[in-house]
Formats: sequence, structure tokens, C-alpha cells
Amino acid sequence: MARSSYLFTSESVSEGHPDKVCDRISDEVVDLFFREALEQGMDPWTVRVACEVLATTNRVVIAGETRGPASVTHAKIEAVARAAIKSIGYEQSGFHWNTAKIEILLHGQSADIAVGVDSAAHKDEGAGDQGIMFGFACDETPDLMPAPLYYSQRILQLLAEARHSGAAKQLGPDSKSQVTVKYKNGKPVGATQIVVSHQHVDESMTSKDVLKLVTPYVKKALPKGWITKDTVWHVNPTGKFYIGGPDGDSGLTGRKIIVDTYGGAAPHGGGAFSGKDPTKVDRSAAYAARYLAKNVVAAKLAKKCTIQLSYAIGVSQPLSVYVDTHGTSKVDDAKIEKALRKVMDLSPRGIRTHLDLNRPIYARTAAYGHFGRKPAKDGGFSWEKTDLVDALKAAVK
Repeated sequence: MARSSYLFTSESVSEGHPDKVCDRISDEVVDLFFREALEQGMDPWTVRVACEVLATTNRVVIAGETRGPASVTHAKIEAVARAAIKSIGYEQSGFHWNTAKIEILLHGQSADIAVGVDSAAHKDEGAGDQGIMFGFACDETPDLMPAPLYYSQRILQLLAEARHSGAAKQLGPDSKSQVTVKYKNGKPVGATQIVVSHQHVDESMTSKDVLKLVTPYVKKALPKGWITKDTVWHVNPTGKFYIGGPDGDSGLTGRKIIVDTYGGAAPHGGGAFSGKDPTKVDRSAAYAARYLAKNVVAAKLAKKCTIQLSYAIGVSQPLSVYVDTHGTSKVDDAKIEKALRKVMDLSPRGIRTHLDLNRPIYARTAAYGHFGRKPAKDGGFSWEKTDLVDALKAAVK
């Protein structure tokens, strides 16, 4: 029997965290290839990017494989990388957007991989790799995300907005948050522990100074009544956090996959998202699984829904579709599984078409989560739409 009263914790990291700097640059490269393809009149369906980044003290290494317009030069890649670092806010001596050395080690996509993915007269477009992908949704928050991660992300988003606006100019780009949520009768009811570690630009600032600065934003991020006299705060627990970002700790693309998804409240597949074009089902099928799970919950077919999809390289249709509503649905899970295949083509091409993924929409996903975000007017975060509600209700009748 599932427990109804417990504590659960999730963490988040800001756009200035070393790993997130790398995720951002990786996704800027993906967007660059799509922008150039569209501007050059090239078919965006042919774009391929698998880009990973390493960042450390005043150095960035960009590596991976690509296929796309020849107009994407090393100079343009370096320019988008520097622009991303500047946008995040790094102008410190150990990591500066203008002086960091950037090394680019990108090469052409493997022909052996390309032949499995590309469509041909004898085959449909296949998945870019084998793997398992998960999607999840629950009714704990307005955007149907697990509460501990949702509010951990929200804390850092508000602090980042304040930093960029100048309202909290004492703060640096690098930060982390963590929220421990108390569940009672299966519902989130409050925060028992709050952790915020935030870089500051004034070396003389103390933990108490940072606590005073961040407290209003934390209180704004969490629901009314969640913070009580019994809530324990840990703000910059080690004291000073002056040296931050890649100068304080190296970063790598794809090291924050739990932050990117559901904060540990649901399973995660084997692959990261950032730096990959949507032929890579690590990314696109994870988006599709979230899209379907969110629509299942939005349709009130279940209060909680986990979906697993699996693929093989070069094979078009998923090998399996699995649904678990955790005992919260009055509709048989097997019936929902069949309905999902009816309402959406889950081939790589079908997913990219349905969610309109062949566009430069990825850099904005690199921080504060790929899920639980509002759909953008230009089509970004299309997997957060709930436009399948009626079709799902009809399909399970």
C-alpha cells in the first residue's frame, strides 16, 4: 500500500550552474543549425546535431557531430556560445564571456547512424538510437508537475528575474535550491526544509545577508501557508559563495537530467536532452511522453500518470507503450495505452510533426526544467499543451 503521509525533496539549479551553462550552449548550437537551415531555404528535417560541452575556468570545449547547412561556421558557433555566457551574466575574472577560450571539435554525423534514421523508399524514418523514455504528470500543481520540483524551480526563476532586472544585483549567476515538501493524505501541504545556495558578487556578504535578500522571493514562489515557524532554512550553509560557475566547478552537458524532468518523483530514461536535435528520441519521445501524460491528467482520466516509451535505432514505431496511473484512474491502464496510439503517431517523424519540433526553440529549455512551462506563442514548449483532452476522452469510451 502506498504511503499517504511522508516527506519528499527535489532540487533545482539555475542557468548559471556550470552544468546548465553547458546545456545552454549545447542547445544554442541546435538552434543555430535550425535557424541557418530555415534562412538558407534548406529542409529542416535534414538537420542533425549531437553537441556536448565542457566548461571550466575560462575555457569552453564544444564537441559532437552535426549535419546541416555549410553556413554554420566555427565563428558563428563561437558567437552563440559567447552570447549565451553573456546572457547568463558571466563577466567574472575566472569565467568571462569575452575572454574565455572556446575550442570547437564538431564533426560530421556518422553515416552508419544517418542511414538508420533517414527515411528511404524501403523504410520510414527511424529512431536515432535505442532507449527508454518516460513522461509524467500529476495534479499537485497548476502545471501538473510534482510540487517539490515545481517550487524549487520557481524559487530560482524569481531570483534570476530579480538579478537580471537589477532588483537583486548583489546576486551572481550560479545558484541551487532544494525544497522538502510534507505530504498529508497524499497531498502536498507545506515546506519543512528550504535550501538556497546563491553566488554573490560582493565577497564580504554573509549567509545572513543572502538570507535577507532571497527570503521575499522564496516566500513569493511557494503557496500561501507553506512556510511556517517550523520551516527550517539553509541559505549558503557553508558561508561564502563568491567563486561560482565554471570557475568554481567544471560543467558538462546532460548532468542535471533529474532537474530537467520531475525531480526524482518519476523515472527518467537513460539519455539527456540538451544538445540533441529531435531525431534523437531521448529528447523528442520524452517530450511526447510528457505531453501524453499531461493530457491524461488534464482529461481527468487519472490524478497521476507515468508513461514509458521504448525505441530501437532505425525502427520507426515504438517497441512498447506502458501506462501506470498509480491506482488513481477509473479507466483500465491498458485501455489508456491503446488510446495513446490512436491520438498520436509515436514514430520519430510523427512526434516531430505533431509537436512541430524542427525549429530553433531549444535554448530556452536548458534551465528551469523542460516540463511544467507555459507553451510559447512561437511554438516552444508545445509538449505542454493540453489539446488532446477531448480525443483521449473519446478514445477510452
